[in-house]
Amino acid sequence: MLFLQLVLLAVLLPGGDSEDDSQEPISFRIILTTSFYSSSSTQNQGSAWLDELQTHGWNNKTGAFRYLQPWSKGNFSNEELLEVQNLFYTYTIRSPSTFHNHIRDWQLEYPFQIQLVLGCDSHFGEASAGFLQLAYQGSDLLSFQNTSWRPSPEGGSRAQKVCSLFNEYHVFIEIVHKLLFDSCPRFLLGLLDAGKAYLQRQVRPEAWLSTGPSPGPGHLLLVCHVSGFYPKPVWVTWMREQPHSVGLVFLVVIVPLVLLAGLAWWLWKRWKAHWRPQCTDFPSERDLSRPGSSTYLNPAQH
Repeated sequence: MLFLQLVLLAVLLPGGDSEDDSQEPISFRIILTTSFYSSSSTQNQGSAWLDELQTHGWNNKTGAFRYLQPWSKGNFSNEELLEVQNLFYTYTIRSPSTFHNHIRDWQLEYPFQIQLVLGCDSHFGEASAGFLQLAYQGSDLLSFQNTSWRPSPEGGSRAQKVCSLFNEYHVFIEIVHKLLFDSCPRFLLGLLDAGKAYLQRQVRPEAWLSTGPSPGPGHLLLVCHVSGFYPKPVWVTWMREQPHSVGLVFLVVIVPLVLLAGLAWWLWKRWKAHWRPQCTDFPSERDLSRPGSSTYLNPAQH
């Protein structure tokens, strides 16, 4: 019989010191996906993420952000949040018409998707300048660098044509530059500060086993499930007791106990023999009857 024990050796959780926490790089991402089904049918989906935690949703009909955490607004005022929200909503309205109008020139085929990813990172407590990328059908198309759009080598001629047109929208370029170099870094730092208590929480994982398809006769496949932990890093390891481990346990535990018991019995016997009474000062009757024996009496006894 196979004895198997799952041992959770360590859970890599950060300490409570905010200075140590700030050493971990943290990313903030806004993802907008526009699905083009036909020349008259499109759909937008949007969300924002702090690493793997979703902080914002997107209302496709109104273009409004949905704040999924109590601290999702960071330290931005309502006016600043409304300004950023309107910018993204304007993009979701105007961008589809641009792609619809150049469907042939850019060699686009319905249905297709255009994905926008905007974000910035925090390192050592400081936020870096942001980035913005566009993808077509999951492949890189454009990226914004400094003050202009750059085509992706993977995009070929399509990327170059889209890039040439986007670089003509100077007002749009100024808006994007402000978002990447000002709004995103400030918002990320405010978000980390507002959600500090929640982001520094520590939740230990729960682990359990289940059986999977047998890999072969006489073999058992066990699957370890670990969930519910926060933050992300976790370390799980397996330990197996081999069939001969029972005999090993007997040798390591039982044999020393037997030896100790034997030693205790031997010491007890020696102690008993050492303290047994002995009357060597008075001869026995047998000794008195032996030839050559004599008895000396105390004169005071007469």
